[in-house]
Amino acid sequence: MSAAKHHSGWNREEMARRVAADIPDGAYVNLGIGIPELVAQFVPAGREVIFQTENGLLGMGPAPTPGAEDPELINAGKKAVTALPGAAYFHHADSFAMIRGGHIDICVLGAMQVSAQGDLANWSTGESDAIPAVGGAMDLVAGVKQICIVTEHTTKTGEPKIVTACTYPLTGKAVVDRIYTNLAIIDVTADGLAVTALAPGVSFDDVQEKTGATLLDHTQHKPARQSLASVGENI
Repeated sequence: MSAAKHHSGWNREEMARRVAADIPDGAYVNLGIGIPELVAQFVPAGREVIFQTENGLLGMGPAPTPGAEDPELINAGKKAVTALPGAAYFHHADSFAMIRGGHIDICVLGAMQVSAQGDLANWSTGESDAIPAVGGAMDLVAGVKQICIVTEHTTKTGEPKIVTACTYPLTGKAVVDRIYTNLAIIDVTADGLAVTALAPGVSFDDVQEKTGATLLDHTQHKPARQSLASVGENI
């Protein structure tokens, strides 16, 4: 029996910490709802990352301590946040002008499915009773320079989220640069899906077993993983 069946890999906080560690100093970053929201809590000391949220805040800080929440200071997911010194507030339309104008460097989103070509499906299962909830995701994948996904490797029932081709309605085609899961970190490259890091206790074969697309083992490459500033340059 594979190690991955005994070991869940990284937890949500550890996944968010891995994402934060790869974001370069000075980057402008938008965070999606769910696990992506945790990234703001794990920016390494001494590094400045400027977080933007669609509802009109540039300079978003981590979640406030319990009891210190301001009901008028929330992110796009309606979660309480803080504002760092120098933060700016603006109209929703100006926020999307930043996104559509290519002024945001990195966006971290969740996913229902990601294909081997970097196609993303993260807003609907396509079922007749599904509630459409695309939000600003289509604008983000079209306008932001680099798209990172952070998600559990499989669904709650064990179905792969990383697949040869998405079966759910697409948010965008060939938009994903990097995928962070509880089992591995995977880059979308011109040659295919390249595993660049493995969670503790998880082997490459474990990850391949739980993936619906063929993977490349780049864990021994030096360096195995580029900074996010370099991701996508050769695609």
